[in-house]
Amino acid sequence: MAAGSAPAPPSAAATLPATGTFSCDSERPRERLRALGPGGLTVSELLAILVGSGSSGRSAVDIAHAVSRNVAGSLQRLARLDVSALEQMPGVGRATAAGIVAALELGRRAATQTQPDADRIRGPADVFRRMGPRLHDLPQEEFHTLLLNARHRVMREVFVTRGILDASLIHPREVFRPAVGEGAAALILVHNHPSGDPTPSEEDRAVTRQLVDAGRVLGIPVLDHVVVGRGSYRSVMEQESL
Repeated sequence: MAAGSAPAPPSAAATLPATGTFSCDSERPRERLRALGPGGLTVSELLAILVGSGSSGRSAVDIAHAVSRNVAGSLQRLARLDVSALEQMPGVGRATAAGIVAALELGRRAATQTQPDADRIRGPADVFRRMGPRLHDLPQEEFHTLLLNARHRVMREVFVTRGILDASLIHPREVFRPAVGEGAAALILVHNHPSGDPTPSEEDRAVTRQLVDAGRVLGIPVLDHVVVGRGSYRSVMEQESL
């Protein structure tokens, strides 16, 4: 840098906050949300989106900074404030305050809410109850997995492939990648027979054996493979020891 020249302003990357603290890196948080997803935004940018369009000559980002100063940069302190307290902050009106309180309350409920009992898989009948209505009358075979947590509740349903089930075409890497990425404790395989007869074929058994072996290596057990027919189902695991 030449003598006497002004120092360059700090980059946005230099202002990234620790989790739970405030920093605003962009005057366009909505665009960053679309580009990066919510996980790529700072707390203050998320707050600026809740604020909306700003008011009284202040931008949403300005208001987010004002809120930050009033709670000393603490997300935990912000979460303890009610609507009246938020309304006392510069630029925060009743609608903005209500929106912030509502968003924080949704976060609390999401963190503590238990899954409905219908999401718990106790056996193949529960799998059929969940997946049968959408698979039983399809014109082609569809292969899905259910990712389960340690309590055997469904974390996510994953579509794997469409077409005739073939062990040479089902790669364990593709089946287990979502389970590994989401920290699943176990998974269940499920597919349909367009013929309506759910009797497992030899290929169904071969696919099951292949994926059971892969699950043992990865420490993510395959608990069952349910074949859906028209109004009925069969469990591959109940028909043979794997």
